[in-house]
Amino acid sequence: LVEAMHRGQMLVAITQVIHEWGDELDQNDGLKLIAADVLTEDCRYFVRNEWQEGRAAAAQFYQDRKAQLDGAGGAPVMRHLITNMKVFLDEGDKARANFLLLFFAKVGEPPFVGYCDPLAVADVRMQCRREADGHWRISQFDSNQIFQRG
Repeated sequence: LVEAMHRGQMLVAITQVIHEWGDELDQNDGLKLIAADVLTEDCRYFVRNEWQEGRAAAAQFYQDRKAQLDGAGGAPVMRHLITNMKVFLDEGDKARANFLLLFFAKVGEPPFVGYCDPLAVADVRMQCRREADGHWRISQFDSNQIFQRG
């Protein structure tokens, strides 16, 4: 029973850090990714068909992206909906999580009126690691889009 409770606590902690990652992207455009403390220092982060190596590089990607979007008329309001999550505990302090990500984005001020379909639907694969301080963090983010809005 104790082992099952411990396993359950780990699953909740892993799920929580993934949802905190999505919330950071939605609420702060990823600009406070380092402060959110959801990535390992040495994380590998695949975005826009390119690997970012390390937490600082992943955070810089979002800084650059925000500047680019602002220069092109403004950053959209984003929402990342995480669903169908499966978490697999690996040996030691490692885990994997697979889920579907529905990504909505629209420029303007909410609430938005009218239909808005997802900009993309992606299969996401994350690796997580429990670090020396006992916190689970994302050590690798990888995804591929299944559907894209034209």
